[in-house]
Amino acid sequence: MSTPTHTHDVVAIGLGPFNLGLAALTDPIEELDCVFLDRRDGFDWHPGMMLETATVQTPFLADLVTLADPTSPLSFLSYLKQAGHLYSFYIRETFQPLRSEFNAYCQWVAEQLSTLRWGREVEAVTYDADADEYVVEAVVKGERTERRETYRARHLVLGTGTPPHIPPGVDPLPGDAVHSSGYLPARDELVGKRSVAVVGGGQSAAEIFLDLLEGIDEHGYALTWITRSPRFFPLDYTKLTLEMTSPEYVDYFHDLPAGVRDDLVREQAILYKGIDSELIDEIFHTLYRKHRRGRPMARLLTNTELVGATHEDGCFALELHQTEADERFSVSSEGLVLATGYRQQVPEFLDGVRDRIAWDDRGRYDVARDYTIDAAREGRIFVQNGELHTHGFTAPDLGMACYRNSCIIRSLLGGREVYAVERAIAMQEFGVPGRAAATAGVR
Repeated sequence: MSTPTHTHDVVAIGLGPFNLGLAALTDPIEELDCVFLDRRDGFDWHPGMMLETATVQTPFLADLVTLADPTSPLSFLSYLKQAGHLYSFYIRETFQPLRSEFNAYCQWVAEQLSTLRWGREVEAVTYDADADEYVVEAVVKGERTERRETYRARHLVLGTGTPPHIPPGVDPLPGDAVHSSGYLPARDELVGKRSVAVVGGGQSAAEIFLDLLEGIDEHGYALTWITRSPRFFPLDYTKLTLEMTSPEYVDYFHDLPAGVRDDLVREQAILYKGIDSELIDEIFHTLYRKHRRGRPMARLLTNTELVGATHEDGCFALELHQTEADERFSVSSEGLVLATGYRQQVPEFLDGVRDRIAWDDRGRYDVARDYTIDAAREGRIFVQNGELHTHGFTAPDLGMACYRNSCIIRSLLGGREVYAVERAIAMQEFGVPGRAAATAGVR
């Protein structure tokens, strides 16, 4: 086991876009000593859904750094310039980058940062009371060797992501069913089946359905798209709705009672789980074209919840519930793709510091307004995208990542703002007039 030579200011665990953005923004700050750990060998953002035509649902300005520091050399536009694609992107006149393009940008940023440690799987986090430091134990696995490393830090930032969610009725997955996160590796096998069912009503489900729909003539399979939603909801991207991705709305949401917040999160699914309206239109146009040549073997089922599945003789028997009619029926399919999203999960390596973390009555992080979860409210442990239930749908939004990282950096520096933290940007008021805190976005 390695012996640490010094104590870092920050050990950040997990390197998705949010912690990668924090790494990029802290890189030029000399007084912050940070290290970022991830169990993977390098950055790769949802590789199982890297469809050629898929785009990011936020504009390119919501990159890792720009909304905190528009002059940063690690911006998406800087990446396009060095890659020789800036003029092509300009002529394209589309704000949303391709998903593969955004992934390549993140990989480019990662290559320029010396604070990242790949291939480090964190196994335990403990607290050294004598030194008042957190101790992070990680294992580094090679082809034939394995060694352990120890990192010490005054602060932790948890960016461990959200694992794929499998509905209770089909957990564990039967047969060769696949979650959408593993769609591309399974695609060749799926298109060789006589029938495929896609379950889910969000962006990933729509992208997979369209991808399979395009190949329905060539491969001749029957295709079924199943969602428990009453319709295929478009992502609400209107301007006054976008103002809800603001410090003021986070202030308002965080101050609401926990039960009200939970209800709102369920109601606001279309604000972050909806389908791009252009993609919905493209699916319809594709269905229309194929109908013109004879009805394709494709069905779209709404108000239909998957409640169970069995697998026998190479075929799934899907038990479905039509929620409005309150009737059950079944559908058979040789292939099954579950685009059922992701759910927050507390990593086991935190067991050693559970007593230092604040929890709500449902066993979730009790996240303070400044994104900290330490029980003593000392500003020592931060979370990235672990605060949906306390901060609302802004938690997974790439557009709010720079704001959250600016808040975290401000806390790490004792209140000094290297990057200006906006207090108010919206033209509307979300709470009772006159009750908004003068320190909005600071608490």
